Amino acid sequence: MSVIPEDIATRNPAPPSKRLLLAELRALAEWPRAVVWLPTRHLPRGDGHPVMVLPGFGASDRATAPLRRALRRLDYRVEGWGQGRNLGMRREIGQALSARIEALHDAHGAVSLIGWSLGGVFARELARSQPQRIRRVITLGSPISHHPKANNMERLFQLANPRHNGEVDWDAFTRRETAPPVACTAIYTESDGVVAARCCRELPAPHTENVRVRGSHMGLPANPAVLEVIATRLMQPPRAPE
Repeated sequence: MSVIPEDIATRNPAPPSKRLLLAELRALAEWPRAVVWLPTRHLPRGDGHPVMVLPGFGASDRATAPLRRALRRLDYRVEGWGQGRNLGMRREIGQALSARIEALHDAHGAVSLIGWSLGGVFARELARSQPQRIRRVITLGSPISHHPKANNMERLFQLANPRHNGEVDWDAFTRRETAPPVACTAIYTESDGVVAARCCRELPAPHTENVRVRGSHMGLPANPAVLEVIATRLMQPPRAPE
């Protein structure tokens, strides 16, 4: 068992308040319009490079369909993750995603990864393992820093993963806090009721940025402001390798 680092031991592991969690019901109003149409007319057109979108915990590609449709209208070659419902990373899922990224890269060039919530954690680790194939990572309300327990999904995650005993591999978490060596944009909302907002931000680095939007955690893939940030970042040229 790894020992909690001293700098992390002083951090607040508290999840978002019950008030913020209850406010996630706002997503019921945020989703219907997005299911019909996310506006793209005012957004910059893309260059056709491949983009893969990874869903959050408990969600599947159906949850990211409106966002993917909007990005296709902006001329990107967009893929879902194709692994059913996201209940946590499995070895076979990681292998399948790595193989798809390799195929997309070889056929169409460097791939941008967009991950919602837990999907963003996976996106960063995929980029860490094969940065030469990844153009950019964009996370939406993903628990990527500060403290791994500061969220309201821990109990559900343990129910879906009985072998997970709740213990934290602190060495692995410390490694994950550092962004992968590609351009990384973390989109977050201060009113997130699922993951503490402070956990959704990248650590400062020359290749990272944090962008705040208004809205709920559950509504991030359906949020027009999120789509606008994504569209402006995807059109930026790839980061020069160090």
